[in-house]
Amino acid sequence: MKIVIFGLTISSSWGNGHATLWRGLCKNLIRAGHRIVFFERDEPYYAEHRDMPELAGGRLILYRDWQDAAALAAAELRDADAAVLTSYCADGHDATTLILDRARGLKVFYDLDTPVTLDRLRAGEALSYIGPRGLADFDLVLSFTGGARLFAGYRSRLGARDIAPLYGHVDPDVHRPVAPQPQYRAALSYLGTYSADRQAALAELFVSPARARDGLRFLIGGAQYPREFPWSSNIYFVRHLPPSEHAAFFASSRLTLNVTRCAMAEMGWCPSGRLFEAAACGVPLLSDRWDGIESFFVPGKEIILADGAQDTLAALACDDGELARIAARAQERTLDEHSSMKRATEMIGLLERARRHAPPRATQEA
Repeated sequence: MKIVIFGLTISSSWGNGHATLWRGLCKNLIRAGHRIVFFERDEPYYAEHRDMPELAGGRLILYRDWQDAAALAAAELRDADAAVLTSYCADGHDATTLILDRARGLKVFYDLDTPVTLDRLRAGEALSYIGPRGLADFDLVLSFTGGARLFAGYRSRLGARDIAPLYGHVDPDVHRPVAPQPQYRAALSYLGTYSADRQAALAELFVSPARARDGLRFLIGGAQYPREFPWSSNIYFVRHLPPSEHAAFFASSRLTLNVTRCAMAEMGWCPSGRLFEAAACGVPLLSDRWDGIESFFVPGKEIILADGAQDTLAALACDDGELARIAARAQERTLDEHSSMKRATEMIGLLERARRHAPPRATQEA
């Protein structure tokens, strides 16, 4: 298949969760023989921190404004088997119009921010990446989040017809066990961009235990942390880690914490890519609780769940042997069920299914 994607970013992992996911997915689609073209607006914010300037085996098109890209995008769509628009695409409305008017293949929307999308719609906010007709004209809607609430929300609020989850995943070529590094050594680590709606959970599950165990070293990695973050003397900080450093970061931790954004936790069925990345690196997982998590990891055997600071402290008190067994089980399951190769195969299967059921539609010539 030839797949043309209009996305937020694949070229920069700075301050977003999209890039790493797209890199693993596109790499494995290309390995399977598919042609990938990725359109990304060349935003200064990402350009300053670009850590993947080319898409190996595919085509990355960086453009300054939509007028520069429109004619080239229309040409690429002529022979595309699928056109994919993603959440937070910088030119979502224009890309939607082009896809619906010119694409001869499947028209697909992939929401990597489903709970945020639905929350903003409930609040009556306009979305820069979904037009006034919603998703009624798309042949397939893919979602980073699953569960019954997904289907109800997308059908009632956006008119979506065919909906399927395409969960997060991990590229084991990037995220794998490596030798620990002293600069990342920690009893408990947390890797994630700062988000205000995660702060209460992070304070409860990370900051409070750090203050209770001041003899242990705690480590946070990520971008956009404010000065007023409640640091303590035993909480260390690494400002933004590119994916190439994730494995060493995780491998140097005795435990690592996953904290889910509020909207995602409330919706459930929302495994972050970071959760799978950590598991693939062989570090024991500690996570907040949300509906559906047991479908991805077995609590107590493959992951430790925490509702409060005392649960984190109990996890830190576990012996090394038990933590190693939990990590090994989670790693095995992740590589079997949640690799980027697995998701690429699932994506092609979903596209092929949608193509069989999509009604024929006339398209305009460029």
